[in-house]
Amino acid sequence: MDTLELKINISPKNPWSDILVSELSELGFDSFVDTEEGLLAYAPAEIRLEDILSKTSIAGDNEGTFSTSHQIIPHQNWNAKWESDFHPVFVEEYATILAPFHDKKVAKGMKVVIQPQMSFGTGHHQTTWMMTKALFELDLVPEAVLDMGTGTGVLAIVAENLGAKRILAIDIESWSAENAELNANSNGSQNIEVKCGDIDLVGDEQFGLIIANINKNILKVHMSDYARSLNPNGTLLLSGFFDSDVEEMTAFAEQFGLKQTEVFGKDEWAAIQLTK
Repeated sequence: MDTLELKINISPKNPWSDILVSELSELGFDSFVDTEEGLLAYAPAEIRLEDILSKTSIAGDNEGTFSTSHQIIPHQNWNAKWESDFHPVFVEEYATILAPFHDKKVAKGMKVVIQPQMSFGTGHHQTTWMMTKALFELDLVPEAVLDMGTGTGVLAIVAENLGAKRILAIDIESWSAENAELNANSNGSQNIEVKCGDIDLVGDEQFGLIIANINKNILKVHMSDYARSLNPNGTLLLSGFFDSDVEEMTAFAEQFGLKQTEVFGKDEWAAIQLTK
């Protein structure tokens, strides 16, 4: 599958870079790379780019200035492109997220090796970084964990390394599920089951911890399912939204018996920890 690379130069970069990532992620783009001038965004080559851009802040009357260009990257060149842009990610002193081609001597804390393909979750995005930090700061990672929207599987791998014995990792995209399984295997994971599909795959299974790093609208659609599948006193970690959405998401979750206990922030993005 060929890939569209959209280059966006932005002034001012903040907060417009994060706003565009949020908008484009709901319009068919699935991977993003931060640049000095703005960002690179990736999507299947067959998308209708002009129609999509007309639905974003780029086409709006706002204070941001944007310029765009794009190219088609043949499928066989995707990994080479990622290698040129992909750098180790340090989640404070807790963990380092690397690619197979990185020098592992630079790593601090837990080492997680992720093959950088088209899946979301390399650790570069603020939401993945915050969710990784949140996992380390839990008093205890329970035995049964659900990772919704697993992407590369990085959070599932971290959860297993922190003590989880059963991790169900689900992603709606087949290529993400394949990438997550590849990464789980390459990290020596024994307790991660990867499935391709949606929330209905959970069935009647119960979890002590649910991780969901998706986007605000999908999180709200899934909220009742999260509450149903979470053990009493279990923990729900949510991200994929801006810090301006925290109050809305907290109030929405309370309708399902989920109480906010912690808020994480990085740049304009947020994550919340809730208890049932």
